[in-house]
Amino acid sequence: MWGTGTRCKFCDDAYRLYSGGVPALILRSVTRRRPVTLAVIGALALILGARATGDAHEIPTSVTVIAYLKPEGNSLRLVARLPLEVMRDIQWPLRGPGYLELDKLGTLLQDGTKIWVIDNLKLYENGSALPAPQIRGIRISLPSDRAFESYETAFANVSLAPLPVTTDLARQQAMVDLVLDYPIASAESRFSIDPTLARLAIRLTTVLRFLPPGESERVFTYDGDPGRVHLDPNFFQAARHFIALGFAHILDGIDHLLFVLCLVIPFRRIRPLLVIVTAFTVAHSITMVGSALGFAPTALWFPPAVEVLIALSIVYTAFENIVGARVERRWMIAFGFGLIHGFGFSFALRESLQFAGSHLAVSLAAFNVGVELAQVAVLLVAVPLLTWAFRRIVAERMGTIILSALVAHTAWHWMTERGGNLGEYALTWTGAELVRVLILLVVGAAVLWYGRPLVRRALGPTDPAPPPHGAAQ
Repeated sequence: MWGTGTRCKFCDDAYRLYSGGVPALILRSVTRRRPVTLAVIGALALILGARATGDAHEIPTSVTVIAYLKPEGNSLRLVARLPLEVMRDIQWPLRGPGYLELDKLGTLLQDGTKIWVIDNLKLYENGSALPAPQIRGIRISLPSDRAFESYETAFANVSLAPLPVTTDLARQQAMVDLVLDYPIASAESRFSIDPTLARLAIRLTTVLRFLPPGESERVFTYDGDPGRVHLDPNFFQAARHFIALGFAHILDGIDHLLFVLCLVIPFRRIRPLLVIVTAFTVAHSITMVGSALGFAPTALWFPPAVEVLIALSIVYTAFENIVGARVERRWMIAFGFGLIHGFGFSFALRESLQFAGSHLAVSLAAFNVGVELAQVAVLLVAVPLLTWAFRRIVAERMGTIILSALVAHTAWHWMTERGGNLGEYALTWTGAELVRVLILLVVGAAVLWYGRPLVRRALGPTDPAPPPHGAAQ
């Protein structure tokens, strides 16, 4: 029917919609062409039109949400501040070059709060989900306002009179302060929160301050969606969380896995394997716990230095596999480098201790348990695979050399790259930092010294040499 001059409904709607702009010229020029061509050009016209309407749908790049959560009486009160621009797909009334018409916001703030905040927050009392909250107050604030430095000033700020309608405030600069009240049975209950606010921005950081009755404030800082956060975890909740955290950290850390693999490639018999893995475990537990308790340097160069040393540990262990390793040396090397890997574990643990509540010791032990469970799981897969490969595919000595060379090549690139990053920092020590590190090293040396007789008894009277070429252990 296009040959008769008849247009489809899509074309008519698009023509009327864009009759005043460039897309109209495009449509008029193709009204007698084939439908597929018109559909393609019509889609392009819609895209151009959407780009021309402004940035109403742009996702903010980086956003920080500040919130206070306080149980009081029969209410769990949430006082929060977030940028107005995170409430997208809302046509805010504007004047002039883009200033908000503050007297014409109407119910838009309530609608935006429900869609972008309330619908993405789940709060729990003793494990049971709380019903939807009541909006007690909403107020537009200036970006320079400092009311959220404390709970009292933040809560009082929402009750203040609105900004004067003559205030020149751009939509991208406006802040939304709000108060939500969730009904609860008791302020003494245990509460948790499951926020799914990550879609508010490309990078979202939340600073949540929990104020339990009669106790000190607890601060939680997390990026994106952290999952369910127990604000006052019990023993089992803390243990479960940190076991999962330790397990996930090992599986995500390829450098730790490669080091463990290098440790056990030449030694797959049960007795030497247990000795080596136990030595590594004890060593990294010392520095991991010590670092979490504040015994590690806080200088900016220290984490990059540890990353370099972790890569170096992989390179060294791989080369030792190539030239031939003995159990007597290997368990001591596993212990020495385990002290370094413990610092690496502590970097991941340090940011998560905020979720431990009052169970710091339990959380440290649980994280370590999670790390060990992950290592055992990896070994249960790797050792049988290595044994099978050395029996069916390649001779054991040659296979050990090939695998170790590949691992050494990868770790060497890590070491040089990380070394370049470390070179950008000024290496400075304070006396207090040096003393703390020396304390950890002395503890490690003491454990190594007194542990040697136990290892000798565990290994038996002799330390067997590496197997000859092609021989299986």
